[in-house]
Amino acid sequence: MPLAGRHVVLGVSGGIACYKSCTLARRLTEGGATVDVVLTASAGEFVRPVTFEALTGRPVLTSLWERSRALAHIALAKQPDLIILAPATAQLLARAAQGMADDLLTAILLARTGAVLCAPAMNDAMYAHPATQANLAILAGRGWTFVGPEVGALAEGPSERPGRMSEPEAILAAAERLLGVQSRWSGRRVVVSAGPTREHFDPVRVITNPSSGRMGFALAEAARDRGASVVLVAGPTALEVPAGVRAVRVETTEEMQRAVQQAVADADALFMAAAPADYRPAQSAAAKRARSARGFTAALKPTPDILAALKRPRGLVAVGFALESGGTGAKGKTAGLARAKEKLQAKRLDFIVLNDAAEPGAGFEVRTNRVTVISRSAPPVELPLLDKRAVADRLLDLVEPALA
Repeated sequence: MPLAGRHVVLGVSGGIACYKSCTLARRLTEGGATVDVVLTASAGEFVRPVTFEALTGRPVLTSLWERSRALAHIALAKQPDLIILAPATAQLLARAAQGMADDLLTAILLARTGAVLCAPAMNDAMYAHPATQANLAILAGRGWTFVGPEVGALAEGPSERPGRMSEPEAILAAAERLLGVQSRWSGRRVVVSAGPTREHFDPVRVITNPSSGRMGFALAEAARDRGASVVLVAGPTALEVPAGVRAVRVETTEEMQRAVQQAVADADALFMAAAPADYRPAQSAAAKRARSARGFTAALKPTPDILAALKRPRGLVAVGFALESGGTGAKGKTAGLARAKEKLQAKRLDFIVLNDAAEPGAGFEVRTNRVTVISRSAPPVELPLLDKRAVADRLLDLVEPALA
């Protein structure tokens, strides 16, 4: 157990993301940590103490005025190896920044001199507000470490700005780093491909697809958070490269093939999440072709199959992706599963990740995905519809035992 012997206080404040804190409490406990959960009054309106007591096997603390736990705020400030705040609402951040101690959690924070890991979660406008940003700067100046927030669906609907609490797996990985725990990914060399490629008819017209690259970028970020050294080979995409990840930008499938081949020379794992174009024009014009009412016919030829042609080093764990569009019915799922298994064998993969472009929330240009993970040695694992970062973390969990 990587967290055996560690003492963690999990502070939970009142936001809808409280439901994720239940998973985090469970994962910390499963890792061997002693977990004391401190609920604010508003958090108790979302999740009852008995839930956390069942998950951790320990009583939940909610008040400064429990006679049996006099001076608990001092003990819980000094004793733990780490305090985690998840979710940390705008109100909690403001009270902590101002040094208030009007409930058990803020009293603990005011007396704390050791490590604090904070996972903010709130409406995107609240997070962007200058007051919240000023409070974050104050707390960072006191040595707090932050994870998230992320861009994604909020309680009130989709958002393009940060506000969503990071997934429990990401918070757990950040906690393990602060505690000096070495995950199995620590120091590993991971290559991830992401996004589309473009094949030119002429300087301005291309064959491509609507891939956003989000799945690959989420994998790169998740592997980085677990301590891996990550190379991200990315086709044309507007996404920002995660901090700490080395990016290699490419445009064509041939360029992606060369970049992936070079990057895997000393890699431990490859996640081929890109959607490279399968065909390219047999001839590409050097100048823009003039528009014609008669149209034109162009011959196409296959682009390189990157995985099939890959010269892989010994011990590389290779993970491919199979995007099908056979529909969500039983017949379509069976056919898609069969094709994915064929690709697994033909391309000498260790895992292949199957998803259906026709399924709502699981195709191109969305922030969620529903996948089935197929391996050579275990039954297929079907994951529910999840945020792509959550899919990335679950995939890393499944692949981790295969690392040499």
